[in-house]
Amino acid sequence: MAKRIQFSTHGGPEVLEYVDFTPREPAAGEVQIENRVVGINFIDTYVRSGLYPVQTFPSGLGTEAAGVVAKVGAGVSGFQVGDRVVYAQAGLGAYSVVHNVVADRVAHLPEAISFEQGAASFLKGLTVYYLLRETYEIKSGETFLFYAAAGGVGLIACQWAKALGAKLIGTVGSDDKAALARQAGAWATINYRSENIAQRVLELTDGQKVTVVYDSVGKDTWEASLDSLQRRGLMVSFGNTSGTVTGVNLGILNQKGSLYVTRPSLFGYVTNRAELDKASSELFSLIASGAIKVDVSANQIFGLSEAQKAHCALESRQTHGSCLLIPGR
Repeated sequence: MAKRIQFSTHGGPEVLEYVDFTPREPAAGEVQIENRVVGINFIDTYVRSGLYPVQTFPSGLGTEAAGVVAKVGAGVSGFQVGDRVVYAQAGLGAYSVVHNVVADRVAHLPEAISFEQGAASFLKGLTVYYLLRETYEIKSGETFLFYAAAGGVGLIACQWAKALGAKLIGTVGSDDKAALARQAGAWATINYRSENIAQRVLELTDGQKVTVVYDSVGKDTWEASLDSLQRRGLMVSFGNTSGTVTGVNLGILNQKGSLYVTRPSLFGYVTNRAELDKASSELFSLIASGAIKVDVSANQIFGLSEAQKAHCALESRQTHGSCLLIPGR
């Protein structure tokens, strides 16, 4: 028997249950991983709440963790028992002591990177990779707008932008978060609670606006994002913290300057072993060199049994950076 978090109905954090379960043997093409540290991501709240509904109950939760290979299924090459690994695109169930993961979704974790750093950065780092390196390739000296700059994804984006020599304008919800974003490498910040986003972008860029906007908020910031773009600029809508963008009138893209819009996801950019190796290699190189630092506040590290508490903290918008679960704690 082992422990995991599951839920039997969609709802708030209270639906999360800490239960015993019997892990199955890894199937062909899978490895079984003993999770040392589990990553918590905002998308987990979408799954739990039903914004991204699951098909069957009870369901596990979470897709990201770092740990050690415990068993290897038939036909798996490149992994052996005892290997340090990390994953971020597993089937639901990473909030667990052990989890079976398709081997092609697993990356080797370099010795220079701790389990905590791996679990805190892998999904978020891969997200920043596909946004800044693949969806639109940010260039040195380029100015762009990135929402939630003091969040887990945002703080990595600030550091990655600095490493690229680019100028990230980050939106934040408080002066404290603005300081965190600037410390991480943001060129400038906008407090969305007290400042007009599009107007501040215009001022910060001397009337030029930006070539690309990375918007993880969704419905509430749709217009502000479009108004921040240069002619023929790109709107990258990659999250829905305020709700999904619906009822879009395509004519508005013409009216605001023949704009482009995309709604990408990690699964559209990292789809096979070669793409995972390329993305993880660039991410791990930046972490190992110190260009990207991954630190997690002690008050944002929870025991696996405290998943409800962790989700409450995440949804309160009072956290910054990453939150983690520790199995067995």
